[in-house]
Amino acid sequence: MNWITKKIGDIGKVSMCKRILKNQTSATGDIPFYKIGTFGKKADAFISREIYDEFISKYSFPKKGDILLSASGTIGRRVIYDGKPAYFQDSNIVWIDNDEKEVLNEYLYKFYGYCNWNPSKGATISRLYNDDLRNIIIYFPKSFQEQRAIVAKLDQAFTAIDQAKANIEKNIANAKELFQSKLNQIFSQKGEGWEEKKLGEISKINYGYTEKAVFENIGPKYLRITDLTEKGVNWESVPHCKISKDEIIKYELQKGDIVFARTGATTGKSYLFDDDVFSVFASYLIRLKVINKNEILPEFIYLFFQSGNYWKEINAGISGSAQGGFNASKLSDLKLSYPLDSNIQKKIVTDFDVVLSQTNLLITKYQHKLANLEELKKSILEKAFKGELV
Repeated sequence: MNWITKKIGDIGKVSMCKRILKNQTSATGDIPFYKIGTFGKKADAFISREIYDEFISKYSFPKKGDILLSASGTIGRRVIYDGKPAYFQDSNIVWIDNDEKEVLNEYLYKFYGYCNWNPSKGATISRLYNDDLRNIIIYFPKSFQEQRAIVAKLDQAFTAIDQAKANIEKNIANAKELFQSKLNQIFSQKGEGWEEKKLGEISKINYGYTEKAVFENIGPKYLRITDLTEKGVNWESVPHCKISKDEIIKYELQKGDIVFARTGATTGKSYLFDDDVFSVFASYLIRLKVINKNEILPEFIYLFFQSGNYWKEINAGISGSAQGGFNASKLSDLKLSYPLDSNIQKKIVTDFDVVLSQTNLLITKYQHKLANLEELKKSILEKAFKGELV
């Protein structure tokens, strides 16, 4: 196979659309305008037909089949331009004006999925500058027939891999659904031996402390909404705050307290404090302190906070700013069904800890398989662009 090595900039000019100003866009209109955030998704901005017609006649614009690339944030996302009327954000979305005299666009698309973008690092986001793109080395067979053969082999291999990934992702979804189904059954029970109360009747609920965080070792740890992660809290990264002794009494976390994120994308996320860490909680968190642990275990309430029934209530009750939110009053009004016998509560918590552990172990195995399939994709791509794919 006769292979050629060139820079991307040697096969075509790096191009982008003419800049569109904010006042030239609207929430509705004739022509969808794709910004970096909506690239490859659904447009949330539009420009007029007049601007579109003028700009595509005067300035650079992609041809049907050109490969559009994200050049900001997540670098290298690819979209094949389908020729339909649309406009794209300048500098953040670029393409190579490829005449296909040397490299077919279908081959170029596959190569983009393989190459190392090595973007320039800015203060907050990565960016693929024009020179970064121009200087990327591309390898391709001189024969179009061989280029098409490589594309066909990659399509065949990736179809099988994508189907395997879809099956694994379905298994992950089924595992989560089964766990949630069992959990929802528990918190749907009522009747003899069970009580239903509002959270505000069985716990004291209050907002967190308002103060700036400090990263010197001054005062208690200062738990913030951003410190609540899927894996819990990494206390080493939690800052401190200055607080008086009188205020510490109101905001210090004690074992068995549950903190609740009340705003933003993490609204509803909770954390059961069971740590030996001197700490207080910040204002975007709400703290639930069980009034009588002989009546209801904090661990049982925290288990309720993992249930699908609970999340339905949260999602239905989010209101306020564009960030969403769920205030203390709404949290107080949430109803919880629980067995009056604390030993039954304890058994339910223990049993579900085992189920959750088994579910997470199964999901981890599935995720490992997904990672292996991604590595297999990379290996196949590497072989393809070294001429080793047979």
